[in-house]
Amino acid sequence: MRPPAAVVEDYLKTIYSHTEWQPDDITPSQLATRLALAPSTVTEMVKKLAAAGLVAHKRYGSISLTDEGRAQAIAVVRRHRLIETWLVTEMGYTWDAVHDEAEVLEHAISDRLLDAIDERLGHPSRDPHGDPIPDAAGRSARAAFVLLADAAAGHEGTVLRISDRDPELLRHLENSGVDVGTRLRVDAQHPLTVDVAGSGLELPDDAAASIWLTA
Repeated sequence: MRPPAAVVEDYLKTIYSHTEWQPDDITPSQLATRLALAPSTVTEMVKKLAAAGLVAHKRYGSISLTDEGRAQAIAVVRRHRLIETWLVTEMGYTWDAVHDEAEVLEHAISDRLLDAIDERLGHPSRDPHGDPIPDAAGRSARAAFVLLADAAAGHEGTVLRISDRDPELLRHLENSGVDVGTRLRVDAQHPLTVDVAGSGLELPDDAAASIWLTA
């Protein structure tokens, strides 16, 4: 039986997003964790995606997208990120409250409405969390980056991206004055301390793996 389109899209988007900000392909166990599904469920679905020519996968090995799978994943990513941007810009949502809404709407809106949203927003290149929004042709640009956890003390950079997986962390960072576009200097990793506009700021440990800076 053919899996529902929304399920296929969720898998492809998750695989794509895993490698967007780091180089390693996703493993079946990582994919199961990200999707909050049983490993056996993910294994069966990956087999179906491979049979459809959307992913490449060796038994017990990592999973990668084929050219067709990547094209479909980018289309879903574009929808998700444009919807998030629209919800914040036009509908008054806060950046910590848009992810779940976009997860639903990305499977429901028409291409015509998506193009209208893109036009209305002035063809934005990034969503509220700093993730690049692919254009209609699937192209996107991203500056050289370093994960905050990997930045040496003394590194100065601009916040490029903040992961949207933890709404509580997003609220904490916003209240602390750290947002996409914030310029900061890394003072220390343990405890995680940064300088923002001349003021020292201690961040939660999990922020180190959730913030990306210009290299």
